Amino acid sequence: MIRLFFILCFVSSLSAQEQFNIYFQSNKHTLSAPDNKELLQWVENNKNSKILAITGYTDEDGTQQYNDSLAAKRVETVFKLISGKVPIREDFKKISFGEKHQHSKIKAENRKVIIYYLLNKDLHREAEVLGIKPESVPKKKIAFPDKVIITNPNGSKSEYQLDVDFMNSLSNASKGTKLKLNNLNFVLNTFAVTNDSRGKLYELLLVMQQNPSMKIDIQGHICCVKSDKQELSTQRAKAVYKFLELNGIEKNRMSYQGFGSTQPLFPLPEKSEEERAANRRVEIEIINN
Repeated sequence: MIRLFFILCFVSSLSAQEQFNIYFQSNKHTLSAPDNKELLQWVENNKNSKILAITGYTDEDGTQQYNDSLAAKRVETVFKLISGKVPIREDFKKISFGEKHQHSKIKAENRKVIIYYLLNKDLHREAEVLGIKPESVPKKKIAFPDKVIITNPNGSKSEYQLDVDFMNSLSNASKGTKLKLNNLNFVLNTFAVTNDSRGKLYELLLVMQQNPSMKIDIQGHICCVKSDKQELSTQRAKAVYKFLELNGIEKNRMSYQGFGSTQPLFPLPEKSEEERAANRRVEIEIINN
């Protein structure tokens, strides 16, 4: 096993985490029976935790070279006792500081090994706690048209301005992201899209065409009433789904559902038309991209 040495700032970054201290007798790198029992009890209590690092220290007695070696041996003792019993981070670090640390006036408190770890309840915060930023993925820049001309059933043509910024945001949205189809309006108490909103459907269609791996869930919401007796939220989400299907988007890339007014952005009853309009919406959740 290769021993890795890292600068002190790494340990400082773990200060927000749980830590367990185990102490050694002077000039010893093996544990006494009581300390060994205490460590094994910690292991028993932390089988679902995750170890981030183990650091070793000594007091100031002895030469620096001797103390560096002693600290490393103490780390190795603890590591062997817990390895395979408690999950350990893949880039786990064993760090030996020897006597190079802030000393306590009580020598016994300096002869120690510290285990830094996360409790099971905090594992979802692992990257945040360690200050690890997700790798930035280059944004796709697609040359979407800024307008679309649609032929109406009567043969006439209508021109709609497209929101290219929204289309690129949707193209680059990560899994789990929800984006509202702004200005997608329906005829009152129906699931018929108003004529001036048809361009919004084409924005979504063009994005789906340009991103063949994208999968979405179309989610409808209504305002004003607590009970969606007409299932308008579901029917409106389905209307968007059917539009995409009729224009060639595969069914296995889409799903739809209605939430009624169970997920309002503003509490019911709304206080203004702006709040009602915000609650009355269709959202796209990215399932895969």
